Amino acid sequence: LLALCLASCLLAPGCRAAQGRFAYKLLHDLFANYSSALRPVEDTDRALNVTLQVTLSQIIDMDERNQVLTSYLWVRQAWLDAHLTWDKDAYDGIDSIRIPSSYVWRPDIILYNNADDRFGGSMETNVVLRSDGHIMWDSPAITKSSCKVDVSYFPFDGQQCRLTFGSWTYNGNQIDLRNRLDTGDLTDFVENVEWEVLGMPATRNVITYGCCSEPYPDVTYTLLLRRRASFYIFNLLLPCIMVSFLAPLGFYLPADSGEKVSLGVTVLLALTVFQLLVAESMPPSESVPLIGKYYIATMTMITASTALTIFIMNVHHCGPGARPVPPWARRLILHHMARLCCVYEVGESCKSPRRAPGRREGRGDAGVSGESPGEGEVGAEPGGCPRGRCPCHHDGLLRNVGYIASCFRRHRASQRRNGEWKKVAKVMDRFFMWVFFLMVFLMSVLVLGKAA
Repeated sequence: LLALCLASCLLAPGCRAAQGRFAYKLLHDLFANYSSALRPVEDTDRALNVTLQVTLSQIIDMDERNQVLTSYLWVRQAWLDAHLTWDKDAYDGIDSIRIPSSYVWRPDIILYNNADDRFGGSMETNVVLRSDGHIMWDSPAITKSSCKVDVSYFPFDGQQCRLTFGSWTYNGNQIDLRNRLDTGDLTDFVENVEWEVLGMPATRNVITYGCCSEPYPDVTYTLLLRRRASFYIFNLLLPCIMVSFLAPLGFYLPADSGEKVSLGVTVLLALTVFQLLVAESMPPSESVPLIGKYYIATMTMITASTALTIFIMNVHHCGPGARPVPPWARRLILHHMARLCCVYEVGESCKSPRRAPGRREGRGDAGVSGESPGEGEVGAEPGGCPRGRCPCHHDGLLRNVGYIASCFRRHRASQRRNGEWKKVAKVMDRFFMWVFFLMVFLMSVLVLGKAA
């Protein structure tokens, strides 16, 4: 019966009006002789305990170039105001009221490593004031804090951003700032598409600065972040790897196509564009990111391959007036390296027995010089006219035939030398193609292994 009477009283309009009148009376009585400018303690020699709790709601932006972290926080501060207590029975059982935060004294807790040019503080939200004098102030804030960004392992990097909160004017003898929990609250955190939050441990520090002899306590929250690398792998790393594997294929192009150098220069320009995209978002520091090192190494390799391509094309187009291939080059390149790289002539294969280049050349000389017996047969073939009875122009005809045969022999020898130099260029192309394929593969494995 008593419970029903109380319920009917609370639901009655007159009862609610009575509660409202007591709330107005309580507010008037509390702040009649109250000043929000003074620290609310009975004993001024004792420190006021202030507890701090930070809830991370969202990571808005991480500016690596300017090294600024923008985050959305909920900051909860609690302390005891000795001048704002009342007997709840004297005010119709009112245990707590919510009033504007500007009415009461508030600790000047700020973010020490604030990087906002406007230096905006927390929002002017209400505080919850209880009858025993405990005040709880929850205020959301969008903070910009300085964060030392280490991009050595970009895009597989992790960052540690510190949020240091402390009083600006009150020392440790006046305000004893403590963290409510050993870690930041992440229950209401909204997942970020670029960063993964691994934790947010909190530590309390007491520091004596050079300006003052009193200790100043602060609470530091260390935000442990790890970058989600999928976006950068598919947009920066994989295109670079695929473009890098195009560079060794320049050695596979025929030298007569005229596109060997163009391919190397095109690949070099493509990598330069990718490197500029990375450099725009990275801070201008001495630490080169991992992907930047990979770009530099790949560009150096492509530059070397383009220079070797120019040298090999010069060997290929050495012309008929070139010197013969040296014996060491014939033995090393035309025999051993050609077998290793499977470079063979028409009608041969890698598994067919190869003839020594020297013997083949000797047979070619014999074939060319085999024309000489024919020439001799022209001059003195059996059944021909004796030399004494030949016409008068017989000697001139022999000289002309000998000149034509010598020109033919020189032409055949120059063709043979030119063919040997072309084969030397082809073997070098194949050899450097496999060498640079291996270099690109090893560099890619090293980059991914170092990132892991």
